[in-house]
This record gives sequence, C-alpha cells and structure tokens, in this order.
Amino acid sequence: MAKQNVAEQFVDILTRAGVERLYGVVGDSLNPVVDAIRRNSAIEWIQVRHEEVAAFAAGAEAQVTGKLAACAGSCGPGNLHLINGLYDAHRSMAPVLALASHIPSSEIGTGYFQETHPDQLFRECSHYSELISSPKQMPRVLRTAIQHAVGRGGVSVVSLPGDVAAEEAPQKAADAAEHDLVTTLPSVRPGDAEIEKLVRLVDGAKRVTLFCGSGTAGAHAEVMEFAERVKAPVGHALRGKEWIQYDNPYDVGMSGLLGYGAAYEATHECDLLILLGTDFPYNAFLPDDVKTVQVDIRPERLGRRAALELAVWGDVRETLRCLTPRVAAKSDRRFLDKMLKKHADALEGVVKAYTRKVEKHVPIHPEYVASVVDELADADTVFTVDTGMCNVWAARYLTPNGRRRVIGSFTHGSMANAMPMAIGAQFTDRNRQVVALCGDGGFTMLMGDFLTLVQYDLPVKIVLFNNSSLGMVELEMLVAGLPSYGTTNHNPDFAAIARAAGAYGVRVEKPKQLAGALKEAFRHKGPALVDVVTDPNALSIPPKIKADMVAGFALSAGKIVLDGGVGRMVQMARSNLRNVRGL
Repeated sequence: MAKQNVAEQFVDILTRAGVERLYGVVGDSLNPVVDAIRRNSAIEWIQVRHEEVAAFAAGAEAQVTGKLAACAGSCGPGNLHLINGLYDAHRSMAPVLALASHIPSSEIGTGYFQETHPDQLFRECSHYSELISSPKQMPRVLRTAIQHAVGRGGVSVVSLPGDVAAEEAPQKAADAAEHDLVTTLPSVRPGDAEIEKLVRLVDGAKRVTLFCGSGTAGAHAEVMEFAERVKAPVGHALRGKEWIQYDNPYDVGMSGLLGYGAAYEATHECDLLILLGTDFPYNAFLPDDVKTVQVDIRPERLGRRAALELAVWGDVRETLRCLTPRVAAKSDRRFLDKMLKKHADALEGVVKAYTRKVEKHVPIHPEYVASVVDELADADTVFTVDTGMCNVWAARYLTPNGRRRVIGSFTHGSMANAMPMAIGAQFTDRNRQVVALCGDGGFTMLMGDFLTLVQYDLPVKIVLFNNSSLGMVELEMLVAGLPSYGTTNHNPDFAAIARAAGAYGVRVEKPKQLAGALKEAFRHKGPALVDVVTDPNALSIPPKIKADMVAGFALSAGKIVLDGGVGRMVQMARSNLRNVRGL
C-alpha cells in the first residue's frame, strides 16, 4: 500500500464506512483533510457558510439514508459552531461523525490563538469524543468513533490537530486501516421470559392502547397486525407520525403539546398502555394510574417517563413478531370503536374553524398554507420543519403515506433547523422533492446558507411562513398572561432577496395567489423560495387553558392545549369509522 499521511488515511476510512460527503467550512487546521478530499473521487467536500449548518445537514442526511454522515469544523470557533447541530443529531439518534480540527499539537495547553478543548466540549452531545495526538492512534480511534456513532445511534467526535493530520501515517497503522467496519444495525429481540410476561399482561387486559414513537420505523405492518389482534387504538407521538399514521384503521391521533384527536383519552381510559419505541418527554400527558409496558431498543430509556409494569428491551418489530402469535385474539371492539368515534368527532370539531372562507382571509391562515403544500407536494417528498409554529402545521396538516419523510428538531427543539436539514436531505437525491417549512425567525437565523442552495443549485423549495413574529414564544407569553415583548420581526421582502441571490422567489399576500405560486416554485428546476405573508393571530387557545400548561414545550396537564385544523386527517378518521359496527 502506498504511503499516506494521516489526513488521507482519515478520508479513506470515512469512505470505507460509506460516507460520501463532508460538510464544513475550510480553515488552516483543516487544510490537510480538505486537500485529501480534493484528491479522493469517492467523497465530496460540501462548502457551507456556517458550521452549524454543516452539522444540521449531516444529521438530516443520516436520518434520510440511515447511514453514517459527516461534518467538520476548523480549530476553535470553527468547530465550536458545530455544537448545536450535533446536539440535535445526537438527540435524534442520527449517526454522525464530526471532525473537530485542532490547534498545533505542541501548543495545546498554552492558551494559544483559537485554543479550545474540543475533546471535552463535545462530550455531552456525543457517545464518543477523543483527541488524536499521535499518528499511531488514528486508525483505531476513528474506527472506534464510527462504531459508536453507528452502533449506538448518535454523534462521535474526533479532534485532530492540523499538524498531526499532515504527518505520515505509520505503515503498520496504514495496514490496520483495512480493518472491517460495522455500518448496519442488528435486530434485537427480548428474551422469552419477558415475552411471556408481556403475553400474560396483554391477555389479562380488556382495553389495550398502543402509543408509538420513532422506534416503530420499519414496523408498520407488525403494529397493525398486533392492533387488530387485540383491538387496540393506536396513538402516536410527533416523531412516530410518519411511521405509523398512514394506512392505519386504528389511528386515534397524537398526544402532547401539538396533539389532536383522541390519543389522550385512549391512553388514559385503557387498562394496559404499551409504549412502542417512544421516549415521549411530556409525562404530564401519560397516565399515572394505568398499567404501562414500554418496549425500546435503548434500555436507558425504559421507565424514565412513566412507572412500568414491565420493561422490554428490544426493537419494536422483532418484539411484536414474537408477541403477536402468542397472545389470544380479542373480539370485543367496544373500546376501540369508542376511541375511533371520539377521534373523528374531535377532528370534525376543530377543522371547521379553519375551513370557512379561508380563501378570502388576509393575512393568510398558515393552516391553509400547510394544507395546500400537503396537497401539491410529491408522494415521496422530504419535509424539513422549523421548530415553533411550523411544528404545529406539520403535525396537523402533512399527510404521511409511508414514502414521505418529515424531519425536524423534534427532540432538541432548535430554531433555524429546516433549511440546513433540507441541504443534507437534498444532497442524498437531487431528483427527490425536498420542501423546507420555515418560520421567518428560524430562516433569518441562518439565512446566509440560502447561498449554499444557490451555489450547488440544490432544488430545495423553501415555503416561508412569514408572520413577522416569533409565534410560539408569543403563544407562551399569552398563556402565561404576559403581553408579547421582543417577539416582533421587521422583515424584508424575502422573495426579492432570493431573486437577488440567483434563485426563484415569489411573494404571496393573498390566498388566491397561493396554489399557483407553489406550483410554479415546485416546478422550478433549482432552489426556490415562496414568501407567504401569514396571520400571526391564526392560533386560537381554549379559554380554560392554564398558565403552567405551556412553557417551552413542558406542560403539566390538559387534554387539548392548542386548537387548530388537522387537514385531511379528518377524512382518515371518518373513513376508520366504517369499521365501527352500528355507526
């Protein structure tokens, strides 16, 4: 094998692990690695304008592909900018390898220019964070980092001084770089003893409810088969929506701050609640007087949100494959039918408020915008969603179908995530439609990387919900009885900015303009931005809401916190009622 320097070896190992691109901003300490990428046809350097965008993009790529993705930052402030996006990737269980280049190794510990300690800085948002101080460490340390990111689902960080990256890799180390890497996950099933305990609990229950999270990915068929066997209503958390709501005759909606339908009632009125692949953080929405079972691939998550009758360590699909044939089939549908009717009635009640004369309402209802986007978007669109009110519209109006994806900062809750995530999602497939639902507050935080879309001619479509405010924060202030303060944005014409940057841009101020503008933007071959002026007062709040029910997405009690439309889901609910005898 020809002699390599450490940077070349680093890049070769990344490509062997399936990494196709490295997002980042160049800098002197990164030069050896960037130059190695320039000379390696198997990997591409993606130049962004801000390192936070690099981390968000890598996290989104990993979530879309299920494979390892990577980002990099130069020493000091450069890699420090990665931290927010890495927190999001880590909490989303997205396998991401971050390279934090470092100051010259001889200067570490002297207070040198741009000195930080990245191996310490990133420990809280990673499974693995280590410093390479010698070329002899590199193959093993990088392989170990990759195995942590892939095997445990999350972030690994390797800190590498620029001078070490430029050194020659020892031949023995170069040979070791051929070592095989694990880049796929195994199936994990519970032991027979746990399965038998679960069988007894299910057989002994009269009213079973399933509550599903992102851990049900790939297990749709198994969840539906089990729900039919035990006649269980199926609710979901926000991160479970895309995996479980479609083709689901047992659907009773979503629980949580953005919830709708009868999921809350179904989880509280059952006598056995089974949590499937969810780390749902709002324990105020979970019952404290119902027998609860939790199934999760991550054992540290078992029981940290609710007291458990049984904790089951395993992935959802394999657990249900073992469980379903062993439980007795139930014939009594009364509980299921009751919840399905409650769900349909709840959706019918709230949808009416947003279906009357919406075509004439100015400023435009954001609910209407979301429903039109949902109608016009492709069947396999990847939606990226900003934190805040865009989460509300995505939760209630985007219709999953098993092919679409919906990605957001749903656990970390960062602003400014949608456009950066769209960059990573679009690089995985330029022919797949990617639509970013951006708030004006989030978009302007990292607006500079709109130029990245233009530079690489990425056909991302930005739908900007421009209400000139930080809407979710205003809502929190309103519920707390406070006047809104510091939440108003004085915005430019974003469409004009898009056109000045070389992209397609159109501004929409009237509802009758909306569908045509979206169609034109979606047809455009390159990046496009639709600046929609929306009503900042569109969200109505029930008068019985209490001040402690909304505070940074943490709340104490309540069934329905936000009142709003739910788009085509009402049709699905009514369709499901066909299965209810006598209705």
